[in-house]
Amino acid sequence: MKRNISLWLGLLAFALLPALAQLPAPTGPMGKIHGHVTNPTGASQTGGTVSLVGTDRAASGPGMSAMTSTKGVFNVDANGDYVGQAPPGIYDVIYRTKDLPQDKITDKLEKVKVTVDQDVAADIDMSRKEYIDLLPADQKKQLEDLKKHNSEAMKANEVIKHLNDDLKTVTQDIKDADSARATAVQTLGTTASKADLDAKEQEIKTAKYTEIETLMSKDAAAKPDASVLWAQLGQAQLGLKKYDEAEATYKKVLDLEATAKKPNPSVQGLADSGLGEIYARTGKVPEANAAYDAAAKVNPTQAAFYLKNEAVIFFQMNNSDAQVAAADRAIAVDPTQALLYYLKGQGLIGKATFDATTNKIVPPPGCKEAYQKYLELAPTGMYAGEVKGILAQFDQTIDQGYKTPKPTKKK
Repeated sequence: MKRNISLWLGLLAFALLPALAQLPAPTGPMGKIHGHVTNPTGASQTGGTVSLVGTDRAASGPGMSAMTSTKGVFNVDANGDYVGQAPPGIYDVIYRTKDLPQDKITDKLEKVKVTVDQDVAADIDMSRKEYIDLLPADQKKQLEDLKKHNSEAMKANEVIKHLNDDLKTVTQDIKDADSARATAVQTLGTTASKADLDAKEQEIKTAKYTEIETLMSKDAAAKPDASVLWAQLGQAQLGLKKYDEAEATYKKVLDLEATAKKPNPSVQGLADSGLGEIYARTGKVPEANAAYDAAAKVNPTQAAFYLKNEAVIFFQMNNSDAQVAAADRAIAVDPTQALLYYLKGQGLIGKATFDATTNKIVPPPGCKEAYQKYLELAPTGMYAGEVKGILAQFDQTIDQGYKTPKPTKKK
């Protein structure tokens, strides 16, 4: 987010003596001139005109000064620039703001030499001390206030630019942490042992989350009212399994959002779902459910994503009952996600029984249907082979030494 401060200062108008006499358009060899107009605040002065005035006519009587003539009038553009042509000669370069009478000037640059076939630069700088000294006291104070305000705004913009650069780094770090397993396989090779891959994956995640924690701790201290910085800090602490610290950080995010003029649903959803993950990983099922529900409510466009993650985390924590309940809640929001049906089936399969009369496995209610729905949505999905094998066993007559299959734990 950038803060742009608009600056304005009324410009002083000076009387111009003697009066100007406009001559016909010049002919013959020409020289070029260009320049930039700067107002007293140091910003570009847009609009108005620049006139070239030469003292090229003799005095008309005793004691009278030389008369002047205008040799060119050029418009100042939206960038504060002007360009033009004039016959060779020595000129005063006069700037007038828009609609200023011809007998007044805003500022001028004296004795500028224009030469044939050359392009001379002639800038009008009203931020110079000589011009500022001529301003009335009230305008001088206004100018000082504006300069101070502008300086503070520039410093704030510099801070914000730095924070945005750090957030870009954090975004990439999170992506790298999410793909740490694939990076580990690429680094160690497909023949590496599971233990080595696990260690490498954890090493990558720890490095990335540590960098995020370092950056966001510093940045949140520099701008403590920016909830997004605290939210990213919470993600890092959660990734490093610093659950108590992450919980406090996420609650701070929600406190900041509660008092914000324009609350950010994405930031609130991140904080609520982060709290949900903390509670799910620490065995606080009711609290986890409430936090994920809050995330889904505050940011409904991401509700399916939050609730799917809840089911995955309970799966990872081997909490089958909570896993099934979370999968059902996620399915109610988005029934097209195949993974949810796999998670539901895996949560229910542990409750399968054996019918001694038929010598067949009896799946619990909803288990078989969940697996079948998975295959319907993802017939070639990564769990399709496993699911087909489980469904086939439901229809087989087996010996009494059968033991119900254990759910596969998803990384």
